[in-house]
Amino acid sequence: MLTMPEPDREVLDRRAEIVAALRAIVPGEGVIDDETGRRPYECDGLTAYRQLPMVVVLPETVEQVSAVLRYCHAEGIRVVPRGAGTSLSGGALPLEDGVLLGLGKFSRILDIDYANRCAVVQPGVTNLAITQAVQQDGFLCEPFYGSCRSRPVAGWSSLNRRISVSMRSVPPPVRTPRTGQAVA
Repeated sequence: MLTMPEPDREVLDRRAEIVAALRAIVPGEGVIDDETGRRPYECDGLTAYRQLPMVVVLPETVEQVSAVLRYCHAEGIRVVPRGAGTSLSGGALPLEDGVLLGLGKFSRILDIDYANRCAVVQPGVTNLAITQAVQQDGFLCEPFYGSCRSRPVAGWSSLNRRISVSMRSVPPPVRTPRTGQAVA
């Protein structure tokens, strides 16, 4: 049976102050503090364990992520990063006294280096997105286990999965001279 850490009552007593400070860093709808809004973040793919986070923060820029982390570190507030929430291992279980930092908006492929078979991506990019980006150039990003095609790369690395994915070239189909049909 999984036991969650005891919440820090001093942090919980400062909840309103913490939420206000986070709203100054991530304006608009980027901070979710009402119970209904936090409910979808109470667990990841491992639904046997549920706990509402103290607050959910959904930054849109790297600068906002840095500012949130800097603030939380200075104030002694725990942070749980979350991608798509698809983990079946409980990797993104929220903490009652913590900030759940949603990184789902970071889903851009920044660079593809075909010569070295390497891609620089943000944490929300999926294996499938990489494959779709490289397939027109004759490459394929092979998953290393069945369900990772839909999971963000952040989850692969957070669970010590192999992060260097095989990007291999796929030869064009061979066509018969007589019919022009592809041959396997």
